[in-house]
Amino acid sequence: MKFNTVLGQLRILAIVEGISYLLLIPTVILKYGFEMGLPNKIVGGIHGILFILYCVWVVFYAIKKRWNFIKTLICLVASLFPFATFIVDQRILKKEEENELLAATN
Repeated sequence: MKFNTVLGQLRILAIVEGISYLLLIPTVILKYGFEMGLPNKIVGGIHGILFILYCVWVVFYAIKKRWNFIKTLICLVASLFPFATFIVDQRILKKEEENELLAATN
């Protein structure tokens, strides 16, 4: 995974966005179970920024590579469900990277 490519950045964003989504679970417990709202504010803000970046990168890459609507929609909708961006990374983005590497060697 190369961070200097749009696809590499998208893959990293998918993973980090998914992690930030999962980190919201304990902060929600702290917020509503123990009246500690600050961790949720911090993680929520970071997650919001990562969510927006992920969506922008998906659209940018989809336009660049002329993805069809369904593939683009799957990648965007994945950001709404915990664990889904990890699945998108493995099933779509990793294969996309393999295809790019294969095309570069030919």
